[in-house]
Amino acid sequence: MNIHLVDVVGQYKKIKSEIDNAVLRVVESGQYILGKDVSELEINCAKYLNVKHAVGCASGTDALQVAMMALGIGKDDEVITTSFTFVATVETIALIGAKPVYVDVEADSFNMNISHIEKAITKKTKAIIPVHLFGQSVDMQPLMEIAKKHNLYVTEDMCQAIGAEYDGKKVGTFGDISCTSFFPSKNLGAFGDGGMMFTNNDSLATKLRMICNHGSNVRYYHELLGVNSRLDTIQAAILNVKLKYLDEWNNQRRAEASVYNKLFANSKVMTPIENSFGKHIYHQYTLRVERRDELAEYLKEKKIPFGIYYPVPLHQQKAFSHFVEDNFRLPVTEQIVKEVISLPMHTELTIGMQEYIAKTILEFYNS
Repeated sequence: MNIHLVDVVGQYKKIKSEIDNAVLRVVESGQYILGKDVSELEINCAKYLNVKHAVGCASGTDALQVAMMALGIGKDDEVITTSFTFVATVETIALIGAKPVYVDVEADSFNMNISHIEKAITKKTKAIIPVHLFGQSVDMQPLMEIAKKHNLYVTEDMCQAIGAEYDGKKVGTFGDISCTSFFPSKNLGAFGDGGMMFTNNDSLATKLRMICNHGSNVRYYHELLGVNSRLDTIQAAILNVKLKYLDEWNNQRRAEASVYNKLFANSKVMTPIENSFGKHIYHQYTLRVERRDELAEYLKEKKIPFGIYYPVPLHQQKAFSHFVEDNFRLPVTEQIVKEVISLPMHTELTIGMQEYIAKTILEFYNS
């Protein structure tokens, strides 16, 4: 059985003619940088999230960095976030000269534990970056109340969660700015890199756009320190096609997650929870298991792909070691990184594949 962790080619084949026509149209237009497809995608994505502004950029990583630049975060500022996330969340904090301050995560959702945030706030705290990990929303209402109380910015890292919901609203609509990634494996993925930022603040939207274009609003006149981070027109054209299918694809992932849940019911593996306040869109379907590394080797033998996100939390990474004391600990984070394993989850997954995957894992634990 040929199983992929992510099957981007299979998905492409289903909408091949639409994608091919969109790409060819851009090629024939010659509008390769900031062509009309980019502005169309920005309008479409803003409408999808029901926010005023969407600003395309070159990657999800750039989106996070540009967002913090627009908020004026920099040297000696502190930004509260999680250590259990992709490196870009913390990497971009460090790159602008600020300090990441970590709070532990919840053992079941893997998301930031809101009850720990206020203890981490100091006079230097400027912002909070909640990460909607694996496609599930952070508990945003109490987080926003804390941010308002302490006059802090909130930048939502929704790079894995476009289309997820919190209390009936799309994630990415709560903070001052939100950021997403169009990396090919995402629920809404391009055929290369790309990212986008969202905001309801007019002045922030202007800043975001200027920073992405060398700090310029008028060509050759540079008012801000900027970068070169523009969403490629071909990628925007592809994303405009795929955006039409996003809700359908997210619902399919939810249905597949339900199948997995039933297959693993009453077993030794801990399946993902879905918080009552949110709608999980399962960018990853992540288990917590005993003997994780042994299971990983067993799955390799059976030719079943898997992912381990993220085996070394960021507070223990060499590149960021200077931000924490030697005895700094995040006990929940440090435990779950030894136990998590993500199973194939994509729109081309069949029930037969899922049954084989579950059967293999259950055989491992029952042998």
